[in-house]
Amino acid sequence: MTTGDLINIHPTELKFPFELKKQSSCSMQLTNKRANVVAFKVKTTNPRKYCVRPNTGVVLPGESCNVTVTMQAQKEAPLDMQCKDKFLVQSVIVSDGTTSKEVLAEMFNKEGGRVIEDFKMRVVYIAANPPSPVPEGSEEGNSPRTDFASQPGSLFDDVSRTLDETNEKSSEAWSMISKLTEEKAAAILQSQKLRQELEMLKKETSKKQSGGPSLVLLLLVALLGCLFGYILNRT
Repeated sequence: MTTGDLINIHPTELKFPFELKKQSSCSMQLTNKRANVVAFKVKTTNPRKYCVRPNTGVVLPGESCNVTVTMQAQKEAPLDMQCKDKFLVQSVIVSDGTTSKEVLAEMFNKEGGRVIEDFKMRVVYIAANPPSPVPEGSEEGNSPRTDFASQPGSLFDDVSRTLDETNEKSSEAWSMISKLTEEKAAAILQSQKLRQELEMLKKETSKKQSGGPSLVLLLLVALLGCLFGYILNRT
């Protein structure tokens, strides 16, 4: 806790759980130590990156006010998770009855004999999903066990995605095997049909060939008959 003459500030650092492409928030509490109304104002070196609610206001004697600071989603992590952003909390005694809507920037001007308290605060990033320590084997020779339930959710997402891809490829393989089996069966049926047609063609050819000599024999007998008839007529 930071202790001043006017207010106490807790905590002394703004700690943000850091995760890429996700907003993160933290809060600080301002407590009035005086019997007077104290106005405050929160500034930052990077106003586009942070949203402070409320960034100005008043704290009644003996009471506290919570200030929420939201960091916008970041596209990349800083080197070594170090942040150079700073915050400044200014406080000043104001007249009784002053409301938060009546707090003006001029109130924090040190000209005119005003006593302004300044508190500088640094920003600290905390890993949103820190890796869990791997316990050592309880017995000699045992390999270290890994508690998968304590690993980040992305590990389970990767495993699930891999299983889905494997199942998809397996389904495609079975579909291809089924298709090839059907084509093979159709080819066998076609081959059997062709064999039957070939056998029938052979039989028909054989019948035609076997009927050929009978016709020649008949013609030969007829020719011989004519020849004998001619001989008989001559005699």
